[in-house]
Amino acid sequence: MRPALIVGEGPVRTCVGCRARAAKSELLRVVSGRDTHGQAAVVPDPDATAPGRGAHLHPTSACYDLAVRRRAFARALRSDERLATEPVGDYLASLAAAPST
Repeated sequence: MRPALIVGEGPVRTCVGCRARAAKSELLRVVSGRDTHGQAAVVPDPDATAPGRGAHLHPTSACYDLAVRRRAFARALRSDERLATEPVGDYLASLAAAPST
């Protein structure tokens, strides 16, 4: 049985890693784009302003690792080409390394 969601939390999305539902504000939006070498990649969209289809992910290394292992990014973003996932991994690593305020 799925846990009940509290009404009024705002939009609800599903994490492509752990498949748990959460408020959109708790998740990191990712989109299909290009990495620094011009290759197709999954890129973070923390402001959720990039055009096109997006997927959502808890901003944790555990959910990122699950999504990579399950090949969930390409499926969620409906991409026919192979997408590099390193830009999202690098972004999450920078979040973990940043001092919390």
